[in-house]
Amino acid sequence: MAEKIWKSLTMEVNGVAQEVKFTTAAIDKVFKPFLTKLTELQGLMDRKVVAFIAAPPATGKTTLAQFLEKLSREEIMLTNVRALSMDGFHYPAEFLKANKILHDGKEILLNDIKGAPETFDVDTLQIKLREVRQEGTDWNIYDRNIHDVIENAFSVEDDIVLLEGNYLLLEEPRWTNIRVLADYTVFIKADPTMLKDRLISRKIRGGLTSEAAANFYLNSDSRNVERVLKNSARGNETWQLQSDGDFIKIGDMDEDFDEVIFDETILEDEADS
Repeated sequence: MAEKIWKSLTMEVNGVAQEVKFTTAAIDKVFKPFLTKLTELQGLMDRKVVAFIAAPPATGKTTLAQFLEKLSREEIMLTNVRALSMDGFHYPAEFLKANKILHDGKEILLNDIKGAPETFDVDTLQIKLREVRQEGTDWNIYDRNIHDVIENAFSVEDDIVLLEGNYLLLEEPRWTNIRVLADYTVFIKADPTMLKDRLISRKIRGGLTSEAAANFYLNSDSRNVERVLKNSARGNETWQLQSDGDFIKIGDMDEDFDEVIFDETILEDEADS
């Protein structure tokens, strides 16, 4: 097998400069054909195009979407893409801290499961997406410094919008109203064990102890991963995140959709530990 060739660059992701890397094979065989498809689609439809990248937590989708935006602006034959995140459509922190939900048979604050599908203002996201498809709109962002939403932070008037998020293809009430607003979609598969390691490491880097990070994964992150992998609709394209961070295309709408089976033994092992 030929050795992979990686392209490294510095990008600002969520306000922080980061070193990121992608293989030249992924760029040439997955990313550029995807962007070409969006360019062709926008030309055929002669209107604004909305594309989704849906993936479980810790797959690097925010970095990926921003890299795709950058790549589209470097290739003369591609229409510029604007990368957006759905994170700005969390309910405001004040709302999450004041409202409860029935969870595992008991009432808890929405803030205790922040990041779960129930903690997003799906109705407002739907309105904004409809506006994006027409004349454009102002877009919300999530500010990680204040851990809260900033409404109408910037204007979006681009011909192609690429929205990334965990639940964009979720086949659950409310979220199906979002899925139908996409013109083209990508779903990213990933091994749940790898995601577990990434999510726990992320929490530790954020200041949690190893024990606290593992508990947060068991009680929150693992459930979100499971819901995305089990309950998401197929995308027009299916990509796979590999253990080394590379991306490969493994299917499209014309091929059989190989469902990801969530490994529930991961949860059982955590519960027993």
